[in-house]
Amino acid sequence: MNSLQNKVAFITGGTKGIGYGIAQCLLNEGVHVAITGRDLSSAQKAANALNSNAKHGAKAIGIQADVRQYESQQQAIQTVLNTFNAIDIVIANAGVGHFASIEDLSVEEWQNTIDTNLTGVFYTIKSSVEALKQSKGYFITISSLAGTNFFAKGSAYNASKFGLTGFTQSVMLDLRQHGVNVSTIMPGSVSTHFNGNTPDETDAWKIQIEDLGELVVDLLKLNPRTLPSKIEVRPSMPPSK
Repeated sequence: MNSLQNKVAFITGGTKGIGYGIAQCLLNEGVHVAITGRDLSSAQKAANALNSNAKHGAKAIGIQADVRQYESQQQAIQTVLNTFNAIDIVIANAGVGHFASIEDLSVEEWQNTIDTNLTGVFYTIKSSVEALKQSKGYFITISSLAGTNFFAKGSAYNASKFGLTGFTQSVMLDLRQHGVNVSTIMPGSVSTHFNGNTPDETDAWKIQIEDLGELVVDLLKLNPRTLPSKIEVRPSMPPSK
């Protein structure tokens, strides 16, 4: 297995939920982590909480950035390079969900979903690709089972995640010739605050954020000659309908 100690990871949308869980697991492996959020105080607060339990001398920093703005992503990547001198792992996690019938879905909701979930990932990899080529690193996107399974009132979210799944697979083909591994993780129901959910004991059946963090660690430790390029993840025992 590959040692991850002293590697450097950049995680978009890492102040809570899946991104935060991944950051926790990476810090436990000795990976330095930069998390982004749209609000600086929230990003720094989350980084401070992560640092309180970091291991092996790993450090977390919080950066204000908006994936919907290319210059913002470029600046965030440069901040990481200035701080840690390299980027080995990029995890495009930031995402939003607007769910409504096509009659009720607003233009603003459509644009926000596509700009965040799809275009934002393009901006993230575009800003970090040269650093990843130099480190022969790993690029991971957090898609969704909604990237292959469509549902009513999901037109914007389905479009963004179907697009993200295809985008990541194409980027994988582009970058593997440079020694950069690329994977997309497609979770089902996860216990987070996404879409107004409040995690509690009734969420025990769902995927937990640390489960996805452990999955990312396993991916990164796998022999680089082997690439799980698309991974679907489901709760093992969902409640009966």
